[in-house]
Amino acid sequence: MRECFEIRDTDAGGRIGELSVPRADVTVETPALLPVINPNLDTISPRRLADEFGAEILITNSYIIHGDDDLRERALADGLHDMLDFPGAIMTDSGSFQLSEYGEITVTTEEILEFQHEIGSDIATPVDIPTPPDVPREQAERELETTQERLEIAEDVDTGEMLVSAPVQGSTYPDLRERAGRHAEGTDLDVFPVGAVVPLMNDYRYDDVVDVVAAAKRGLGADAPVHLFGAGHPMMFALAVAMGCDLFDSAAYALYARDDRYLTVRGTQALEEIDYFPCSCAVCTDHSPDDLRALPDDERESELAAHNLHVTFAEIRRIKQAIRAGNLLELVEQRARAHPTMLDGYRTLLDHAAQLEHSDPVSKGSFFYTSHESARRPEVVRHHDRLERLSVPDSLLLTEGDAPRGDEYDDSWRVEPPFGPFPRALSKSYPLTAEVPDRTDRAALAAAADGVARLVDVNPDADITLAHDGWPAAILERVPDDVALVDLTAA
Repeated sequence: MRECFEIRDTDAGGRIGELSVPRADVTVETPALLPVINPNLDTISPRRLADEFGAEILITNSYIIHGDDDLRERALADGLHDMLDFPGAIMTDSGSFQLSEYGEITVTTEEILEFQHEIGSDIATPVDIPTPPDVPREQAERELETTQERLEIAEDVDTGEMLVSAPVQGSTYPDLRERAGRHAEGTDLDVFPVGAVVPLMNDYRYDDVVDVVAAAKRGLGADAPVHLFGAGHPMMFALAVAMGCDLFDSAAYALYARDDRYLTVRGTQALEEIDYFPCSCAVCTDHSPDDLRALPDDERESELAAHNLHVTFAEIRRIKQAIRAGNLLELVEQRARAHPTMLDGYRTLLDHAAQLEHSDPVSKGSFFYTSHESARRPEVVRHHDRLERLSVPDSLLLTEGDAPRGDEYDDSWRVEPPFGPFPRALSKSYPLTAEVPDRTDRAALAAAADGVARLVDVNPDADITLAHDGWPAAILERVPDDVALVDLTAA
């Protein structure tokens, strides 16, 4: 067990947890946003992040501080908390980002970890190799080996109560990401960032991000706190949490504000193109778009950054409530409709439904079927897997209609798309109480037919009849040939 992390609630791959940060003497509730603080800029002060926005943790770059004489002296003399005036936990990056951007840095893992400890960091980061997407496999393997060697070096550095992260690399090779996760899990390090995904997100390759995270999660333990490095846009937070990510660092609030860009959970808009603000945060209720455009550059940047933070933190709270209510995937479906590549990401997430099923609660509030993707959710996978546990009589009618009055069959079960067959006694059990539209789509029917096929597969000696409401021929082809078919609409 990771002593620093405790999971309180789960839904799909998402969880609400508590990350204990002993050096700061604070406990951070996850999912949590870590606003990025550039030590040379002060768009929104760290104190304001804590007092106004409720930030419990932030991240800054120890390599920038290390390389600037004034900043280094201040940090060594005063400590990061006093230097930044921040009461929560502070995580520091190591310079790996600069390594990926410029090709080299001038510190070793030992040096930067010792420096992070000296300046009072609460969560430190070693110098890993952030291998970009799509590089040759030989390069990804070579650089992953270097990263793993540095994680082993990090284990031997005396860091006291400071937590240390173990970045998970491996480029876009799922087997390497899984291997990296398993190696990181085997260390005594504490927090597990999935690295080098920013280029994927910049190119809107959310499907590849999902595959990368899913692979890393297969290698990591279920109680490993996972940080998705550079996941700054609130549009994709719900998807990332559903994958199983717990921490996000974001400079987007400030970077976008600098370019007069306005964040929403559905994307980003240029301030010059907005006539009406769709948000009710303090910035948007106190200013019209014309008001903001008329402000001096520095004031406009600050106000836009504040709005961007309000939207970002609100989305984190919305996600937590969705986890608590058990409808995280419904929220992910809503967000997936914001952009075609987000929909690609959601559909890829459902490719890993069997993996998500391990952490998905067996009982929740209501299952809402809101799109054909809903037919692939973990709850449907679980129901099909558990059909083998049910006792099946010698002669069984599966029907979308009422139970027959005669004794032609030993028993009669319901068939409900997308789940398929189940005993009538389970009709009031989750998720079979699902809210499903009257106009059932082909994906739901196909999933129901697959459920019938699964039941037949695990009960080969049973005599099974399916009474359906006019299922198309292509759907019925999914049902085994030895199942007798009755079309209820033909009566």
